[in-house]
Amino acid sequence: MASGITKNQVLALYKSLMKESHKFSNYNFRAYALRRVRDAFKENKSLMDSKTIKKEFLHGKENLELIKRQVIIGDMYKAEKLVIEQSQ
Repeated sequence: MASGITKNQVLALYKSLMKESHKFSNYNFRAYALRRVRDAFKENKSLMDSKTIKKEFLHGKENLELIKRQVIIGDMYKAEKLVIEQSQ
C-alpha cells in the first residue's frame, strides 16, 4: 500500500473492530455493528488512492474508539435478552 498503511495494520484494525463489536450485550447493536464493519471493509477493499486509504483508516480507528465507549455504556444499562438470544 502506497499510503504508508500496511495490510497488516488494516487487518489488525478489522480484527479489533470485529472483536469489540462482539462485546455488545444487546443483540441488535451487536448484529448492526458486525454487519457495518464487514460491509465497510468490503466496500473499501479496492481503494488505491493513498489519501483516501489513510482517511478511511483513521475513520476506522475513530469508529473503534466509539464502539469501545458504546460497549461500556451498554453494559451500564443492561436489558433483558431477546427471545432470539435465549435459545443460545
